[in-house]
Amino acid sequence: MTVKKERLETISHIIRTEKIRNQEELLRQLQAKGFSVTQATLSRDIRQLKIARVHDGNNTYVYQLAGATPPAAEKQRHTLEFSGNLAVIKTRPGYAMGIASDIDRSAPEEILATVAGDDTILVIPREGYSRDSVAGAIARFMHKTTNARSVK
Repeated sequence: MTVKKERLETISHIIRTEKIRNQEELLRQLQAKGFSVTQATLSRDIRQLKIARVHDGNNTYVYQLAGATPPAAEKQRHTLEFSGNLAVIKTRPGYAMGIASDIDRSAPEEILATVAGDDTILVIPREGYSRDSVAGAIARFMHKTTNARSVK
């Protein structure tokens, strides 16, 4: 494995498992793991991995891999409840719009659309689908997004 590939994998692992707020923290983590890297190289690595700073719901920003759920969000389970044929998903504050957008983009056949607030998503199922099938589609979606760890 090349040094660059190993470094990129290490960066990805650090971002997935730690709350990293800035490049300096990431640089210190890499140095602690034995990597000697300049700020310019680290900036290029961050761009290559498509790492972004996102709000963590606790008045701070953390680095996140493209398509991943921040470490803080992984610790809280999303809750799902039904009212009639409508489903409501409760999320961490600030995450509902991103999750709803991901659901709409992936468009499970059971789901017609979503409407999102700050920490709540209204899921509108298609006609003819049971609560169990809608809940299953949401569960599959949530499982897929938390395990995908996409690095586009």
